[in-house]
Amino acid sequence: MTGESVRKKVTRRLIPFLFVLYITAYLDRVNVGFAALQMNADLKFSHAVFGIGSGIFFLGYCLFEVPSNLILARVGARLWIARIMITWGAIASAMMLVKTPLTFYALRFLLGVAEAGFFPGVIYYLSQWFPPDARARAIALFMTGIPFSGIVGGPISGALLNLDGVGGLAGWQWLFLIEGLPPIFLGVIVLWYLPNGPCDAAWLSSGERNVLIRTLGERTGELGHSASVGQILGDVRHWLLGIVAFLFLTGFYGYLIWSPQLIKAFTNAGYFAVGVISGLMSVLMAIVMVANSAHSDKTGERLRHLVIPLVFTAIGFVGTVAAPAPAIAVACLAAILMGIGAAFAPFWCVVSESARGPAAAASIGLVATIGNSGGFFGPTLIGLLKESTGTYQLAFLILGGMAILAAVLAARLVRPAAARLTALGSKS
Repeated sequence: MTGESVRKKVTRRLIPFLFVLYITAYLDRVNVGFAALQMNADLKFSHAVFGIGSGIFFLGYCLFEVPSNLILARVGARLWIARIMITWGAIASAMMLVKTPLTFYALRFLLGVAEAGFFPGVIYYLSQWFPPDARARAIALFMTGIPFSGIVGGPISGALLNLDGVGGLAGWQWLFLIEGLPPIFLGVIVLWYLPNGPCDAAWLSSGERNVLIRTLGERTGELGHSASVGQILGDVRHWLLGIVAFLFLTGFYGYLIWSPQLIKAFTNAGYFAVGVISGLMSVLMAIVMVANSAHSDKTGERLRHLVIPLVFTAIGFVGTVAAPAPAIAVACLAAILMGIGAAFAPFWCVVSESARGPAAAASIGLVATIGNSGGFFGPTLIGLLKESTGTYQLAFLILGGMAILAAVLAARLVRPAAARLTALGSKS
């Protein structure tokens, strides 16, 4: 029995399930972008109203992210992730009741509050199962739920919009109603399926459990540091990592929320075709996400695997503005998605490796809170600038500049962690 065989067993048991959970999380977070293809006209929402309402989700999300992650560390992943999923599914379905800008803002805010802590909670949870030299691949496999939510959700969302008028409901109402139900069902399954940690995993033998715990202790002991929650919250490096996340997540969420309208404007395609195009872009994102993270784990290097994708992201934003033809603009939109997707796992590995024990929940929650505030700024920025200038160009140039800043700051911050990880790889 080896650590590698136990790790493969853990991967088979946990990653596919967490992957499915993340698909539903991301679908309910960003399906408002597809709903907007009908909802904005039906409810007479301006670009500014839609941008603010889309982004306000992240205010609720960020306000409760650190507390939620600390609660998860205290009560266990099984109970807390189940609570998150059931409440967010109910509110996601309730989005069908939106009538005014005020109800739109209120429900999006509550959806953020309900989902707060899911992503950083799972990153913390994975750190309890996978040592640092295997973590990027595990995180990437989990986070491929983002592109797969586009692969699956894009065509489904487009098809649901075609139910417009069925049963007296608009297509966008059917979209919210139906796509909010899976997380409720899956939340109930979490209570039965998900162990809190290796010590609670009945599907591991005592020998396998001991091998896993010993491997985690050996590998984790060489990275990160023990610290109190207060020390983590006062650590400048964690705040700077949060700023890196903010800079590139602002562009990511701006892209996600507005991309269906951009794709439709560039291609003049129908609802379903827009979903298919979006899904194909997500396929490319999934490929580069897994490939980059696997190579990062294999080489033990994080810096280049993070900085180069961020530069590629910036090129995508600028290229979308400068593209001489709609087809090239769509290709540049795909480049944005691929670049950010490739950056995700190396970045979150650096964060998860910066602390050990309960403090890791605080560090991941803090960085995620700062970063995800970009989810409010990105969609809102695009909406306000589109309203005032009539185009997306200025907003995309700003987002491209933010991606470059993220790359520069990451290059200053990540090098020490990359060096430690490389040293670890040489000892293994």
